[in-house]
Amino acid sequence: MKILFWRSLVVIFIILGFIGALLPGMPTTVFLILAAWAASKGWPQMDAWLLNHPKYGPTLKAWRENGTVPRKAKWIACSMMFVSAIIMLFTPAPLLVKIFTNVTMFIVAVWLCMRPEPKS
Repeated sequence: MKILFWRSLVVIFIILGFIGALLPGMPTTVFLILAAWAASKGWPQMDAWLLNHPKYGPTLKAWRENGTVPRKAKWIACSMMFVSAIIMLFTPAPLLVKIFTNVTMFIVAVWLCMRPEPKS
């Protein structure tokens, strides 16, 4: 039952990561980091596949080993959050939703920018 739970999380996070690769404003790497974390708990083959992926593997390995985020990824993520925050201001969403969403993205951006960068 535990393995089914972890594998379900892996599938959900990979689907969200795939959607994030297609949609601007939605993260990809964050969901793949979560997928790798869940895979390490109950799906070793998927964990190995994610860590050896040609595009995302190095970033996932760097995160797992040192908690580092490449500068380019920081810039892209912060830029997308900024654009999303501006777009959010022009939606018909309630004011509290706009405030909560934009404050959350700001906190995530600050946290992300404080993460160390991998050594070249």
